[in-house]
Amino acid sequence: MKILYIHQYFITPSEPGGTRSYWISQELIRRGHQVTMITSTNKAHPDPCRKSIDGIDVIYVKNDYSNYMSAPRKVYAFLNFIRLALREARKQKNVDLVYATSTPLTIGYIAMRLKASRGWKYVFEVRDLWPEFPIEVGAIKNPLAIKYLRRMERKIYEKSEFVVALSPGMQEGVIAAGTPPEKTAMIPNMSKPDKFFPHPANPEIVREFQLDLNKFNVIHFGAMGRANGLEYIIDSAKVLKEKGNEDIIFVFLGDGATCPLLKRLAEEYGLDNVRFLGSHKMDVVAEIVNCCDASITTFLNLPILKTNSPNKLFDSLSAGKPIIVNSAGWTKDLVEKEDCGFFVDPERPEELAEKLVAVKDDAELLARWGRNARRLSVEVYDKSLLSAQVADVLEKVRGRYV
Repeated sequence: MKILYIHQYFITPSEPGGTRSYWISQELIRRGHQVTMITSTNKAHPDPCRKSIDGIDVIYVKNDYSNYMSAPRKVYAFLNFIRLALREARKQKNVDLVYATSTPLTIGYIAMRLKASRGWKYVFEVRDLWPEFPIEVGAIKNPLAIKYLRRMERKIYEKSEFVVALSPGMQEGVIAAGTPPEKTAMIPNMSKPDKFFPHPANPEIVREFQLDLNKFNVIHFGAMGRANGLEYIIDSAKVLKEKGNEDIIFVFLGDGATCPLLKRLAEEYGLDNVRFLGSHKMDVVAEIVNCCDASITTFLNLPILKTNSPNKLFDSLSAGKPIIVNSAGWTKDLVEKEDCGFFVDPERPEELAEKLVAVKDDAELLARWGRNARRLSVEVYDKSLLSAQVADVLEKVRGRYV
């Protein structure tokens, strides 16, 4: 079948960022399906164009987007992508199924419009619960906008043939919006055990990024947006410095709107136990993560963020790193049930400092957490397994209408 895949932020493994859509596309192509991807231009592909990338027919429309943009500019980018994506989509022929992946929620609106005008069935993938996410973080405050977006959310679910959610909490949110449970599936983000895996530290990476392997390095990699609540890590670093604990280093890898603030705070507090290494493509990220001793994933203490399914957590599992989380949702349940790390109170940065001091020299405990993390990435969250589950859903949905 021919699948029209709509993802505003499509990324390949040669670019920084999440690659879920790439791996799903590869599985679909492996099964003999044709995939046409409509996405936005980015740093790697700055001009509108059409390219074949590893068998994926990718259409880049000119639509700039950055985490640094103001809220009005982001809204413009979302609305502009609707216009451009619809224009390109309507040029396509013989489409059998549309797979539309959020965020933002407007991606679902595109699929809904195509169904109305072309009769193309669609499956909607929920990566964040919109509009609840921007409402809770304070990005949307207008009551009329909130009412309209909630109505649009319900309509997108209703008109879809199926909804794929990336976490149990997201699936519950979709069902709570009136979607029949049997019309949903939970297929979380994916680990990449062939890309992130434990191995001896790369000496060139150690030299290039001046990593001190004699320290206990805790890494946060990926998005550095407001929702990530990364001031929590800075505050923990401040606690450690004030207590004279000099052998724990926090490493930030990535970029986002709060990066300048975090750097300013680190400088203001005189924190020599915090390092910012920039944003890099996946193979470099994997090597840096491999050189670190533990991985941390943080979020603001908001109910909606407990549903999150962060890429960095699954890549950390693959790397065989002990996992630290501060979100009291399904990720807390995961690390505690599977014995691959620990949870810390999102309102108490001193707890993170205390627990790191307590575990950093416990080689046996850290090794057990690392082994369990790696096992989980291979047996449960491997990208091959989960991409196959998504492909199964799409084939099943298509099979109903053939």
